[in-house]
Formats: sequence, C-alpha cells, structure tokens
Amino acid sequence: MAQTMIGVIGGSGVYEISGLEGARWQAVDTPWGAPSDQILTGRLDGIAMAFLPRHGRGHVHSPTSVPYRANIAALKALGASDVISVSACGSFREAMAPGDFVIVDQFIDRTFGREKSFFGPGCVAHVSLAHPTCARLSAACASAARAGGVRVHEGGTYLAMEGPQFSTLAESRLYREVWGCDVIGMTNMPEAKLAREAELCYASVAMVTDYDSWHPDHGSVDIAAIIAILTGNADKARGLAARMPGLLGPERAPCPCGCDRALDHAILTAPGSRDPEMLARLATIAGRVFKA
Repeated sequence: MAQTMIGVIGGSGVYEISGLEGARWQAVDTPWGAPSDQILTGRLDGIAMAFLPRHGRGHVHSPTSVPYRANIAALKALGASDVISVSACGSFREAMAPGDFVIVDQFIDRTFGREKSFFGPGCVAHVSLAHPTCARLSAACASAARAGGVRVHEGGTYLAMEGPQFSTLAESRLYREVWGCDVIGMTNMPEAKLAREAELCYASVAMVTDYDSWHPDHGSVDIAAIIAILTGNADKARGLAARMPGLLGPERAPCPCGCDRALDHAILTAPGSRDPEMLARLATIAGRVFKA
C-alpha cells in the first residue's frame, strides 16, 4: 500500500509550519521551472509532510505571478499524495464571518492571465472537474479545524478572480446575488485544476478575512483589517496542518473519489501521435498512465 505524504500550500500569512522532525528547506526543479520557494520537508507524527509558501517567503509573488504548474509538479515529484490549500478569502455570506474557515467544494474560475494545464499540443488531455475537490480530504480538514476551535462551514463556491485588485462593488454584488458564490479569492485557480491533472487529492481551506465590498455595514476591503485577521487565521491554519497526520494515517488507500485515477480516460492523443518531448515533461505528472 502507498504511503501518505501531506502537501500543504500556505497562502497569505502562512509562510511556514513548525514541529516537523528532520525539517529542511529544499530546492526542487521541474520542467515548468522553480516553484514559488524552496519546500520545507520533514515528518510529523511519523508521516511525511511538505510545505510550500504559495507567495514565497516574504510574499514576493502576486496571485498572477505564482508559478502554479511548478508548485503542483514539485509537490508531486516529492511524493505528495494529498494537497491541502490554505488561502485568505473574502465572504459573500453574513454567516461566513471573518475568522471562519470555509471548506470549498466548487469553483468559478474568472482568472485569465495564467497557464492552466500541464497538457497541450503533442499530448492533449481533458480531466473531469465536476467535483474539483476531494471529499475525503475535505472532511478531514473540517474535522482538524473544528478540533482547534475554528468555526467551519463545509461546502461553498469560491469565485477565483485575477486580481491583484479587490472587487468593485458591482462585481461583488454580481458574484453574491446573481452567481450565488460564497467566497472570493485570487489563488485557488488554476491550482485545483492542476492538482486534478496531477492525480492529487486536493482540499481547499478558505480562511475568511473580510466581507469583500458588498456588505453595507463593513464598507470596502481594508488591507490593514485583513492583515489583523490573517495573523489569527495563520495560527489556526498551522494547528489544522498539525492535526492532519493523525486523521489521514500513514498508509494511503485508493481515493474513494477517484482523484488518484483522474487520468485513466483523460488523454485523447493517440500513442503514436504523442510528442516525445512533451511526454518527457509529463513523466512525473502522467507517467502512471503512459506506462499502462
């Protein structure tokens, strides 16, 4: 049976995790370049973990400049089986208040300036994103957060915007009132799409910092207020990560959601028409199906 390795992608305010045995920062190169930063690896309660700060230590990457393909490819190359994304978000729901966590299960992708697939000319693939997060991993994240005293909302639609600016009032009203979104952020897409292509279980933990700009009693987004909430959320996120090894266990059974078999019927390019150079680039991502 395969071994569990938990990958954690830290968003704004979450630039490290503590308590790892044998912790070390290591550089990882991928065919899509270097990830956002070196990756902190080690073991927690006997289970391998890898932590990657999405924006880099010191927050050097904007949402658009984050090397999403390299980040996912690097975690896959290190052996990650489960990827937990933690990120700051705005809320479109009164009940989803600053300081709460939302376990996202759907996305609307409004980003436009990012590479969104590992595949392309020479090897074409179409994965299913009907259910873009892993229900098993998401449930474990919810349990871990609640154990730390966090108010958790299970299920929610995340509107991924390009940024780096925050929403206009008209946009905020559209996303909330017409499209029915629950939270808004800038970084979960194309991250979730790439995790599915890489056959990784992926869960999104959206940490609410504000009410975007729709709420009549809270006004527009204020970065100083967001930073204050981020500090508290970061501590909660680190606590969540620390509880995950005990919930997932050391042995990795096949994913009941099929995340680890997402490419079984996804590749359309005929074997004789596949570009050898593209196949070489995809070896870490899709080597399982190429060898089948």
